[in-house]
Amino acid sequence: MVANDLEFEEVHETFRPKIHRYLARLIGEGEAEDLTQEVFVKVNRALKTFRGESQLSTWIYRIATNTALDKMRTSSFRQETGQISFDDANETESKDLWTGEEMPSLEQQLLRIERNECFMEFVHRLPVKYRTVVVLSELEELKNSEITEILGLSLDVVKIRLHRGRTRLLQELKAHCKAEDWL
Repeated sequence: MVANDLEFEEVHETFRPKIHRYLARLIGEGEAEDLTQEVFVKVNRALKTFRGESQLSTWIYRIATNTALDKMRTSSFRQETGQISFDDANETESKDLWTGEEMPSLEQQLLRIERNECFMEFVHRLPVKYRTVVVLSELEELKNSEITEILGLSLDVVKIRLHRGRTRLLQELKAHCKAEDWL
C-alpha cells in the first residue's frame, strides 16, 4: 500500500487486534488497551508520512514496540501478572462450532490455561531485550528479518537475543512449570 492509498480506518481495523495482542503479551493485559490506543493515535498522525520503505505491518509493530519500551522505562510502570485472558476456559460446547472437532475437556482446558499462565509469567520475567524478540518471534510469529526492521537491530543480534531468550525461558519453564509439558 502507498501512503496516499491508506485509510486509517482500514489500517486500524486490520492491525488493532494484532497490536493489542502483541502489547498484552509484551507488557501485560493491564496496560495493553491504553498502549494500543496510544499506538494508533501515533499511527494516525504519521500515516500520511509513511513512505512504504518497509511493510506497513513492520512500521506499525515498530511504533508499538517503541511505545511499549517507552512505557516500560517509566518509573510508574508496574508489571501486573496473572491478567492474561484465556477465553478457552469459558467453552462449554463439546464440539467446535466451526470445525466440528471435539473440544478439549474442561480438565484439558484448565491444564492448558495453567501452562499458558506459567509460560507468560516467565516471558514477562525475561529482560526486555530478550522478551521483545521472543514475543515477536514465538507469539507474533514474525520472521527474523521482520524483527530486525521493527527493532532496528542487525540479524545477528536478533538471532543471538532470540537464542538467549529461548534458552532462559526454557530453563525457567523446566524449573518452575511442569517440565513434561515443555519437552
